[in-house]
Amino acid sequence: MTLVSSSLRRTLVAGASQASQARRRESVANGGSVAVGMLVVFVAAIILRVVVAGVAGRDSATAGLVFGGVLFGVATAAGMRTRLGVRTMIIGVAGAVVLCAPVVVVRVVADVAPHRPAGSYATWAVVVCAVALAEEAFLRGALYSRLEAIGGPWLAVIGSAVCFAALHVPLYGWRAAAFDLAVGSWLGALRHLSGSWVAPGIAHAGADLAAWWLR
Repeated sequence: MTLVSSSLRRTLVAGASQASQARRRESVANGGSVAVGMLVVFVAAIILRVVVAGVAGRDSATAGLVFGGVLFGVATAAGMRTRLGVRTMIIGVAGAVVLCAPVVVVRVVADVAPHRPAGSYATWAVVVCAVALAEEAFLRGALYSRLEAIGGPWLAVIGSAVCFAALHVPLYGWRAAAFDLAVGSWLGALRHLSGSWVAPGIAHAGADLAAWWLR
């Protein structure tokens, strides 16, 4: 009787394990399909931004807001989760400080010409904050979660960083790609550390706001 019970238990455990693995594979497959769909929309949003901006390029507030609106809409539809707490805010502010440090060095070493958008700081600040938060909601929010479920935090950090660098190529050219990849990796690390897209959102927006004065 004991041998039968033991054998039955092993059979049940093995069956449960196989069922769990099957669900895991199905979840990964579904997550992969969603991630691919999100990336397709992401590329389309980049193209749309370029088209809307026209000759204004990166100075087009309208193009930036359209781009940000698309990304935030996709992130929301994909079930983005928002968690805000004191720890998250501290990590975000610290992340912004780290991001600001190398800006002057990059300007000098890479010989990137200073550039300050036309218009008032207040108007520019609203636009860059909206776009920065939308980018983080998509990249380090919805997309990060999907990639993490598929391949763990490394895939999520690297994948979102590559996308971050890619979206800036039409704005700043390939010469800034390596720098943007490093920034994207740092923002991904903040996401992993905090467990929320809000921390890299604060860091991204904070660094962009400071950049006006650092340029």
